[in-house]
Amino acid sequence: MSVRILALVGSLRAGSHNRQLAEAAVKHAPEGVEVVVFDGLAEVPFYNEDADVEGQVPAAGAKLREAAGSADAFLLFSPEYNGTMPAVLKNAIDWLSRPYGAGALTGKPVAVIGTAFGQYGGVWAQDDARKAAGIAGGVVLEDVKLSIPGSVTRFAELHPADDTEVVDGLVKTLASVAEKATPAAA
Repeated sequence: MSVRILALVGSLRAGSHNRQLAEAAVKHAPEGVEVVVFDGLAEVPFYNEDADVEGQVPAAGAKLREAAGSADAFLLFSPEYNGTMPAVLKNAIDWLSRPYGAGALTGKPVAVIGTAFGQYGGVWAQDDARKAAGIAGGVVLEDVKLSIPGSVTRFAELHPADDTEVVDGLVKTLASVAEKATPAAA
């Protein structure tokens, strides 16, 4: 039985290096690991408890929760926007944290990685995403980190899937996440 990892990408930009990093994770996932990139974070409305009523949950929020519910673990890809994670990623974590104590993140392994233009590869944003995911109920894998600096120059002509050092880091990350996950019964 394979481990299903849901990838949430915090950048909506066409050509995003974090999106490319997620694509590389899909391409190079080790045997027994399936990485699924969630498309649709741009459509998920800002979390509002008034809208989070059974039978009235916005379709995009329900779709996110459904995808997360079928995942064994999560891999969050975060660039750094003004020193923190993008709002779209924080919003996804907010949706997945509810209902309180029983959200789709609860009890499941979560790793946060990413790339950014700065010299530290977005570590502040990734630390914030780890904090939020842990408070939301996820089992944050604090020792699983991959922060790739200089994205604009590093990936100007090379896709992350073709960067040997990046692929090695991704494979190790995915193996660590999969090791902590328990595959859901099919």
